[in-house]
Amino acid sequence: MNSFFSSTSLVSGRLLLPLFALALLTGPGLRAAENTAARHTTYKLHPMDLIKVQVFQEPDLDRELRVSHDYTIVVPLVGVVDVRNLTVREAELLLTELYRKDYLVNPQINITVAEYTPRTVNVFGAVNNPGSVVVPPEKELSLLDAIARSGGFSRLANRTKVSLTRTLAGGQTENYSVNADQLVNGDNNTRWLVQDGDIIYVPERVL
Repeated sequence: MNSFFSSTSLVSGRLLLPLFALALLTGPGLRAAENTAARHTTYKLHPMDLIKVQVFQEPDLDRELRVSHDYTIVVPLVGVVDVRNLTVREAELLLTELYRKDYLVNPQINITVAEYTPRTVNVFGAVNNPGSVVVPPEKELSLLDAIARSGGFSRLANRTKVSLTRTLAGGQTENYSVNADQLVNGDNNTRWLVQDGDIIYVPERVL
């Protein structure tokens, strides 16, 4: 009798293990992995990012490359490649086309970000914890997100006249006035995404 139950338990265990593994693959674990992969391929490359370029079955062409300040990388055989405003996936497709054009038959390119360059914005004025805010890798941060990470508006904040100063690629600066109350109330048409180096200033209300 004991032998029967032991063998039955063993068979059940063998059946349950694959089912358990399948549940992991089709449950939250798989969704989390898919979300991570989706964020990774949609991440836009930034200067000083360190990327790993791998060419399937061509190990001599594999490289770790640093994105330059002018958004270029130097790729074996191909030379200088401009990756400005390209996501990881778009950079893969570009390199695939460049290698296919003159060098390889059906190349398969994989790019991963080995090291993200730090991105920060500065939030000053009528917030509870003024200072630098780090923009997480593979994620965009809105103006309201940045203020929230600075402890939120103080009780004296003038939310209707938040200023945003941005330095452009050519060195020029642009200044914007943002009504944060409209953003809080769900005005998606005027939603602002901050960029590396932005300066946000929240003035105080005149009492």
